[in-house]
Amino acid sequence: MSVTLEDIQAAAKAIEGQVERTPLRRSRTLSQITGADVWIKFENLQFTAAFKERGALNRLLNLTNAERAAGVIAMSAGNHAQGVAYHAQRLGIPATIVMPKGTPFVKIEHTRNFGAKVIIRGETLDGANAYARELEKEQGLTFIHPFDDRHVIAGQGTIGLEIMEDLDDFDVMPIPVGGGGLISGIAAAVKARKPHVSIIGVEPTMYPSLSAELRGEEAHVGGATIAEGIAVKKVGALTGELCRQLVDDVVLVDESQLERAITLYCTVEKSVAEGAGAAGLAALLAEPERFKGRKVVLVLCGGNIDTRLLSSVLTRSLVREKRLSSIRIMGSDQPGLLAKVSQIIGDEGANIIEVAHNRIALDVPAKGAEFDIMIETRDALHTQEVIDALTREGFPPRTQT
Repeated sequence: MSVTLEDIQAAAKAIEGQVERTPLRRSRTLSQITGADVWIKFENLQFTAAFKERGALNRLLNLTNAERAAGVIAMSAGNHAQGVAYHAQRLGIPATIVMPKGTPFVKIEHTRNFGAKVIIRGETLDGANAYARELEKEQGLTFIHPFDDRHVIAGQGTIGLEIMEDLDDFDVMPIPVGGGGLISGIAAAVKARKPHVSIIGVEPTMYPSLSAELRGEEAHVGGATIAEGIAVKKVGALTGELCRQLVDDVVLVDESQLERAITLYCTVEKSVAEGAGAAGLAALLAEPERFKGRKVVLVLCGGNIDTRLLSSVLTRSLVREKRLSSIRIMGSDQPGLLAKVSQIIGDEGANIIEVAHNRIALDVPAKGAEFDIMIETRDALHTQEVIDALTREGFPPRTQT
């Protein structure tokens, strides 16, 4: 095997005291929601808010003196970039990071703040990688691969060691998969000591790279997923080898499941998760019967989500739950109409968020008026109560969302 338990134990010793030993906690509420016994490893509490700094630091610590002096280069959409930049700065190693266009601004800003030279190049990770490789040769830099490297994989595997130190036994681990570094490292550690534990990869449906790899097929990937941190076209050579040996199955999750997982982490655990970080929980939502009644360990592997995107995800969850609804009301254009409608909504205990008043649309009578009203309610049942009250009073609405 290309990465052994001894490699991971050596990595744990090397990085000890330089990264957070993150907590592992049971979630009573998520256990109730999913039907599984849910435990969460909070890797979003690392200083860079992601697990990636474990592997990045272990790789940097294994550089020669000459390589340290010349500097390093990395390609990343964000979390690996921050891990390399932060620890390179701590260790006095010059770092250059190539990031693809479309990388969330928060990740670019944080990487720069850690002292790295950031270059935005390439439409995709592959394009950024090609340019980084060019600079590696031109400037004599050492390339720090985000996943396909023994030291990086061993560093990520230290998560598995910590979980086994904190929890005597467990049944299954659904682990997010991009290039495969996280799942390979954790699986190498866990399977060496607890071979009965099931290791399940989790991928966005748009990027089923490991699924295809395990079937020996070419992956058909593409699209704008909220889990951009694991939107990888192909797993690595080393990680692919380890996954073939150690991964038991792969679950694909869609965008709505990823969004719901992000929302649950925020509202239930009061913890911020990016799309990739929430993928493990999304697997429980996608296939609850697979995990029901089993002790499940999730790795909340990253929390670097753009605040605007997080706001959108949380708002969309309110719409799905019908706690935010847009209703359309048509009536005669006369003074007091909106006041009457507002009174009915208020009496039912709902809140008006927004009102759009339309008199000039051609499908509205010349003496009529049309209102689009966004209301906030407790739940879908409360929304229906508001609609029923409006209907009784002669203002039957049409729901828009």
